[in-house]
Formats: sequence, structure tokens, C-alpha cells
Amino acid sequence: MATVAKSSHSNVASIAMAAAAGAAAAATLGFTAQAESTMDVLKGISGQLSSIEEAVVFAPALAKIGSIKKSHPGNLAVKDFDFDYFASLSSADKKALLAIVNSGVQNADSGMGCYAMNPTDYDKFEPFFGAVISDYHGVPRSQHHVTDWKLDGVAGLPADGKLDVTKLGLPPVSMRVRVGRNLADFPLPGAMNKDDRVAMEAKMQIAFVELKKKYGGRYHSLTPGNPDFITDDEYKALVKAHVMFKDMAADTYLSDAGIASDWPFGRGCYQSEDKGFIIWVGEEDHLRIMCMEPKGSLINGVFERLKTALDTVESIEGLKFAHSEKYGYVTSCPTNLGTGMRASVLMKIPKLCKGGSDANAKKVCKPLGLGVRGMGGEHTAIGADGTCDISPTARFCISEAEIVTALYTGIKNLKAAEDSA
Repeated sequence: MATVAKSSHSNVASIAMAAAAGAAAAATLGFTAQAESTMDVLKGISGQLSSIEEAVVFAPALAKIGSIKKSHPGNLAVKDFDFDYFASLSSADKKALLAIVNSGVQNADSGMGCYAMNPTDYDKFEPFFGAVISDYHGVPRSQHHVTDWKLDGVAGLPADGKLDVTKLGLPPVSMRVRVGRNLADFPLPGAMNKDDRVAMEAKMQIAFVELKKKYGGRYHSLTPGNPDFITDDEYKALVKAHVMFKDMAADTYLSDAGIASDWPFGRGCYQSEDKGFIIWVGEEDHLRIMCMEPKGSLINGVFERLKTALDTVESIEGLKFAHSEKYGYVTSCPTNLGTGMRASVLMKIPKLCKGGSDANAKKVCKPLGLGVRGMGGEHTAIGADGTCDISPTARFCISEAEIVTALYTGIKNLKAAEDSA
């Protein structure tokens, strides 16, 4: 009996354990089913939100892009916007791409129409940017940019190696060579918030301490509360002297790209003691590093000085410039990509600007590989005497040395066109 009782007790215990295990398994299965049901609901909600987003946020922008493709085929950002590629992106990347092209969507008459928002955008959105860059710069999409500052052997360089404008029959002119650079550890200006702008300026002010040791000068900040803050009158005087850049809010292209936001926070300008070396902080790019000569004859002079100044800036500990293995130095606007360089002179061409318009000058300059701007830069008026800012348009897959040589050759051909007009 004892054996029977023990066996019965064991069986009961086994049954109880089995029942408990079964209950636990059932509970687990129930929980899993419930979890799967919840996930299905969440997926359904997410899908509905995506549909709403597509209809409310994306659809109007896409419709406008479709319209501009027909009305303004010269707007490259819109022309090269591929709807199938857009559809393949995640919701977050769709928003990012629309932010990149927003300037061109809001300003249908744009020539370029897009601005990168982050240092990695050119590589991340290569299917879009690759088409735009190839279209604008006229180079194969497979081509990579190579940096080279050496003038030796460049086609068009005079035998003596001197790019002397007086040999072309011009008087000494105002000349400037600059590069755009962006710090790798910040968003590009179009995507920066106020805190980003202030932090980037503060980082550069530490670097300016090193520059002052070599070049002297001072930093002028527009940020309220900054130790180097300048008054409004001081700012206006610097703008008038073409040392500081204007409030960008009036430029709808930059405003719609987000670049002009949070003015004047994070904006300023470093100027060397001799006033020939300037760094803008917080304009279209984080930095615009430039050398100029108000009445110069030798382009080589400002070119070589810029290289020396740039080497000094790049050697400062903690500064790393955004760079793409394929595209070279990263800039906000694809027009500056590669070298980030713009070499220019202020040149009087009154015959080509007859009537106060630069339309004919631009028509003549385009086949010469030259761009025409007003005396205050892009989207500003030319001088009453026909003075225009002239520069080569090529920046990408062309060396820095080739750009300044192209400027020399270009103004030589432009002078011939002006003389025969």
C-alpha cells in the first residue's frame, strides 16, 4: 500500500507540474500572440501615418517639382530630381532630400537649386547629386576630383609663369581668391540650428588665436554677448569696405535653403593686420577663406598667399575639414564642390554692359567659361561704370592652379570681346 500511495503521490505531482508547465506555455503563447497583435496594430498605424505624410507633406512638393520641370528646365535640382529614386527612400531620407532641393522648389528660376545639408550628403544621396554635379560641371559621373596647387605645366600659363593682368592691357584691378571650407563635425549651414552656429563660431575663435600669432589682426563677431562682438555701425563699415558679408535674409535662395536662419548668431569675420587675409564665419559655408589685393597686377601673389594662409588654418589642431574621396572639399552648393575655390577680378566692361544690364556680358562670358556677378557678389548689381565681378565657373575636376590660369586666359578673351563690341 505504501508503494501504491507513493506512486499515486508521484503521479499527482507529475500531473500538477505538467499542468503548471502547460499553463505557463499557454500564457507565453497568449503573450506572444498579444505582442504580435500589438505589432500588427503599430505597423498599421505607421502605414497610415506614412500615407498621410505622403499625401500632406510630400505630394504637394512633388507636384510642384513636376510643374517646375516643365516651366524651368534649367533648374538643375528639379531637372535631375528622379521620382522613382525618391520613392525608394525612407521617410526620413525623403524629408532630407526635399530640404536639399527646397531652394530650387521655392525659387523656380534657380540655376542650381540645391544645397547639401550635411557633410555626408553628396555621398549619401549620390544618385541625385551625381546627376546634378555632372550636369553643372560637365564631367562624367565616374570622375574623381584631385587637388593640385602647382602652376608648373598648366596649359595657358605664360612662359615666365606670371599671371600679370597689365600685360593684357588692363590697369591694376581688385582681385580676390577664396576657398570655401566646412568643419566635418557640424551640419552644413542649411541644417544648423542657433546652438550649432554659436558652437562652430566658438571653435573657430580658438583657432583664430593661432592665426593672430602669424598674421595679427582681430575677429569681429555679430553674435550678441560674444567677447569680440562689434556694434552695428562697425558692422556696416566693414560691409561697406567689402570686408564683411551682408545679412543673407534678403537672399531668398539662401533663406529657403535654411542658410540665412538665426541671423546674426554664429556670424563673424577674421581680418589680418594688413587687411589682405580674411575669413568669413557662418556664411554660405562655415568658412570662406580669402586673400585679396585692392589694386593688384599679379594674380600669382594672392593665389600663393592664400595657399600659405590655408596651410596655416588646416594645420591648427582640432580642425578637420569635410572632404569626400570622390568629390573633394565639401561645400554647401554643388557649384563650389571640389576645390571650393573662386578666383575673381573686378573688371570694367561698359560696352558689354550697355544700358546698365549684365545680360549681354553673361552671354559673351558663358562660352569663355566665365561667370558674371555684381560688385557685391551673387545676386547684386553691377557697377554704374560697367564694373563686374568676373571669375571662371569651373570648380570641380579642375585643379586650383588651373582655375587661376583660366581666370587669366578668360579676362584676356573678355577684354578682346569688350574692345570689339
